[in-house]
This record gives sequence, structure tokens and C-alpha cells, in this order.
Amino acid sequence: MRAVGILGGTFDPVHNAHLAIAARALEALPLERILWMPTGTPRYREPPQAAAHHRLAMLGLAIAGEPRYALDARELQTGASGYTYDTLLALRKDFGHEVRLYMLIGSDQYEKLDTWHRAAELPSLATFAVFARPGWNTPAAAHASAVPVALEPIDVSASEIRARLARGEDVTALLPLPVLDYIRRHHLYGHP
Repeated sequence: MRAVGILGGTFDPVHNAHLAIAARALEALPLERILWMPTGTPRYREPPQAAAHHRLAMLGLAIAGEPRYALDARELQTGASGYTYDTLLALRKDFGHEVRLYMLIGSDQYEKLDTWHRAAELPSLATFAVFARPGWNTPAAAHASAVPVALEPIDVSASEIRARLARGEDVTALLPLPVLDYIRRHHLYGHP
């Protein structure tokens, strides 16, 4: 059976931990490709600092050169609900039942899965591939449709990167260099 991974997030900005999760997913799971899916303005957190077109551009730079990565901007479209359930339903319609969908998420988000919109129905639409996050353990699969994926937690967060950029600190080890160059050129996140 063919399989596609879905890696969603605000990607504000995309950073090396995101890339490590995707690379590990390609190694550990039978994926043909990974769809990188930036969210619009999620209801459960502060809106992204960078505009959608900047986040898309940074994602494009970060994933360039890996033919198994693709951008999917459907959650940024006007009228998109932003709910994972609706996105998975649309993907299921696009791919049919011949393709297995894997949602790539951190263990911190997986522990909150029961609070997501229509959470009980999500496992029927996708298998959850759960990666460890700093301070969180990769849980044993609570659902038959969850798969723990071993990955040494990487202590990088977009919020910390934004704060460091605003303070003028060095973040070259945390971001792909083309992304950092883009941030500098467009003066994002308080970078002068």
C-alpha cells in the first residue's frame, strides 16, 4: 500500500527539528513522500508572526532538493477550517483509500489529541506517527492507529528562535541557512 506523511504546523519559522522529523519519518515509515502543510491562524494558539507568504517561501527554501517533500497550502486558503479532521477528510478524498496517510506529530501534541476537533474520528482517517519532544516521552500507542517513531528529542522551538532573532543572537545552528538568509532579507521576527 502506498503511504504519504503529513507534517503540519505554523512553521514560524521552519527549523532543523522539523527537518529532522521529516528525515526520520522517511527512514522509519514506508512513505513515498511528505506533504508539508502550514496552518493558517490556529484557534488554539497565538497567530503566526510571519505572514503566510513568508512562511510558504521559507518552507520552500527548507525542503528544496528533497524530491519526496512537497508543499500543500490548503490550510492557508480562504475559508479553510484549520481543523485536522477537515484536512484529513479532504486528503482522503484526494488520495482515496489506496494510500495510507500518516500524521507526523510530536508527543506533546499526541497527548492532547483527545482535545482536537472530532478526535475520535481522526484514527479512521490517518495513522499517527508520534515523535518525542524535549520534556515529553514518546508514548506507547494509545490507539491502534498510532505508531511511536524513535528520534532523539531536539531542543529547538520556533518561539525560542524568534526570541533569539529579536535579541540579535546567533541562530545559524537552528535553521537551514537559506531560511536564515530569507529572514534577514525580509527583516522577519525583529531581525534588523
